[in-house]
Amino acid sequence: MCLVERFGCFGGNITVVGVEGFAWYRHEATVEANGIGREFEERAKAMGAAVPESQSLSYEIDSEGFKLVADRLVEEAGIHGMLHRQFVAPVMDGDRITGIIVESKAGREAILAKVVIDATGDADVAYRAGAATHMTSPEDMQAASVMFHLAGVNKSAFMAEVQSDPQTYKDWSTGEWTVETDGKEDDMFSPFLKKPFAKAIEDGLIPKHLNTIAGTWGAMHDTGELTYMNLVHLAGVDGTDPDSMTKGEIEGRKQAMLAIEALRQYMPGCSGVRLRNFGMSIGIRDTRKIDAVYNMTENDVRNQGRFDDTIGIYPEFIDGYGILIIPTTGRYMQIPYRSMLPKGVKGLLVAGRAIGGDRVAHAATRNMACCAVAGQGAGVAAALAVRTGCDVSEVNMAEVQAGLVSQGVRIN
Repeated sequence: MCLVERFGCFGGNITVVGVEGFAWYRHEATVEANGIGREFEERAKAMGAAVPESQSLSYEIDSEGFKLVADRLVEEAGIHGMLHRQFVAPVMDGDRITGIIVESKAGREAILAKVVIDATGDADVAYRAGAATHMTSPEDMQAASVMFHLAGVNKSAFMAEVQSDPQTYKDWSTGEWTVETDGKEDDMFSPFLKKPFAKAIEDGLIPKHLNTIAGTWGAMHDTGELTYMNLVHLAGVDGTDPDSMTKGEIEGRKQAMLAIEALRQYMPGCSGVRLRNFGMSIGIRDTRKIDAVYNMTENDVRNQGRFDDTIGIYPEFIDGYGILIIPTTGRYMQIPYRSMLPKGVKGLLVAGRAIGGDRVAHAATRNMACCAVAGQGAGVAAALAVRTGCDVSEVNMAEVQAGLVSQGVRIN
């Protein structure tokens, strides 16, 4: 078994983009699948790479420390890690994928496999293998973000200001955005920052058209680090177009520095703040999705969808396209295995945010913890397909589900 990665570390959005809030939706009544997603948090805590997250009962996973956690998990699983390799083409035998072609400093390599799992996020493998896919038009895509982390914050002064003027999810609805909730979110605390940037626009420090600079922070450390700054939102960035991503990276860093200067001038505790680091890559929320054997629907994610081929559950958490539903009532949906089966290609599973679903379904399934649920289901099914010599579309679902349950996954 091998794990191919185009960057120099494992961990995906956590380590590469700097998205540290893995389960920031979690509250007392939240019901989850647990499984490998929970293991990420627990192992990070054990290795000193996690702190309590600011708005939930979860732990924020340190983006740098998790590189070591991911290394350990890969080594313990006996996986052959293959970093610094870029997927460029599938190896096909008719309509069956039998491997992938990658390129690296070593040139071109062919990696043959009985089963391929596409976890690119953009359905790159499925798309190039000829599977049916569709993509949101760039003007309708969820915004891309350049994440960054800060140092030099006076924690006591910063937290005193946060506590004196607490923000809620209702405050996410600003002049630029209107966010739909189901009401219960409106009085819940959110680590939301808007006022320093509004003041900076008023005083001419930030250009008026950059009224999208606003958002959340993840954790305020005793060391003065303020991490997971999700303040930059870039509309129209196409994550499948390198020129578009280049422009987004450069513009995002410019906006981040404007945000930092605004914090210095208008946010208590931040007069001495400085940039610690940017994420290694711009964060993309929305590109291609497969046309799956079953495509999840808005009704599924809003009304506790149930499926015979469930491979895990996910709480009623929707975040995207102007909708925010926080799972505080114990409601949850199931993730169907068929949503990872692309039409038109055998031997292939698609995990992560590219699984089949409509617009609002994607606002739920794109989140990292849900991607972990899908990924674990794909891995167990792929192993069973290899062991029994059948296609991934023909695996015995009862055996897949039993395997997941034995790994501590809640599927019902």
